[in-house]
Amino acid sequence: MSALVSSVQPANLARREGAPLVSLNRIAFVLALAAIYVVVPLIGNDYWLNSLVIPTVVMGLAGVGLNLLTGYAGLVSLGSAAFMSIGAFSAYNLLLRAPFLPLPLALIVAGFVAAAAGVIFGLPSLRIKGFYLSASTLGAQFFFEWLFTNFHWFSNNSMSLTISAPRLEFSGYNLTSPAGRYLLVVVTTGLLVWLARNIVNSRIGRDWMAIRDMDTAAAVAGIPIASRKLLAYGVSSFFCGIAGALWAFAYLGTADAHAFDLDKSFQILFIVIIGGSASLFGNFLGAAFIVLTPIVLDLIVLWWNLTDYVDQGSLTNLLRIIFGLIIILLLIKEPDGLSSLIGRLARRLAAWPLRI
Repeated sequence: MSALVSSVQPANLARREGAPLVSLNRIAFVLALAAIYVVVPLIGNDYWLNSLVIPTVVMGLAGVGLNLLTGYAGLVSLGSAAFMSIGAFSAYNLLLRAPFLPLPLALIVAGFVAAAAGVIFGLPSLRIKGFYLSASTLGAQFFFEWLFTNFHWFSNNSMSLTISAPRLEFSGYNLTSPAGRYLLVVVTTGLLVWLARNIVNSRIGRDWMAIRDMDTAAAVAGIPIASRKLLAYGVSSFFCGIAGALWAFAYLGTADAHAFDLDKSFQILFIVIIGGSASLFGNFLGAAFIVLTPIVLDLIVLWWNLTDYVDQGSLTNLLRIIFGLIIILLLIKEPDGLSSLIGRLARRLAAWPLRI
């Protein structure tokens, strides 16, 4: 009897210790939803929504797409921005040439077009790995930038080769205002993050993680390696395609192929690394870091009047150096990303004041 009691007590103690953290997570989740869908649209001004919040959320969504491929499936891609451009140009042409399509359906179809391209450029993953695979996916970046630049049909024969955001509306609601575009972005992102979470927790997600850890053992266990890898590229490109459409329509307003260049692909990669691999929430932390840190550095320059002592060109290069150093220091101090840091702080807060 004493042995039974002793075996039950640690389990009960563990449940009691874990209960505050679960309650804290639920409270934080409800407060976050209220802030995202109610508070921000009410109190956010046009500058905050247009320049800060919308790009952060959209880039975080693109990070989710790449993280599903890299963090969960263990595969490599350096062409995330290329699939964003496919989604943007596909959604533009769908709404232009088939105006009867509702906006959500156009976004979904554009995502599937990007997914099909992702599967095609993911075919080399069946034979090669590592650096060589990254080089093959890099080819998508240059190919689609060349395609959308040289074939004017994709931009409706525009002389500037740009696409303009169509009238954003759904069910009679006008979404062209900053608050409307913000709601379009956060609702779409919320649904896709919910989808990503369900995929990760499904058998597909478990298969991806098994392939990431050791693909040979996964093959022995009966996991279809080839189909799961191609599915990972397709799902990742689907998310990136919808993010690209939102980037062009809800943030930029007008875009061309150069808006989705190689720098954008590296930004998405940095978002995954900084936020944390195999973490959905970490992508938005990484996106906030990428988007907001340069703005904070610019504000520091204005507050200290550094433009009076250093010319603008040198100051711009200096800010880039500082930004790079911050990323390096962050990766050295927190190699698991910001999501791991936030998780440790949450656990310490749940145990306060008993343990810090």
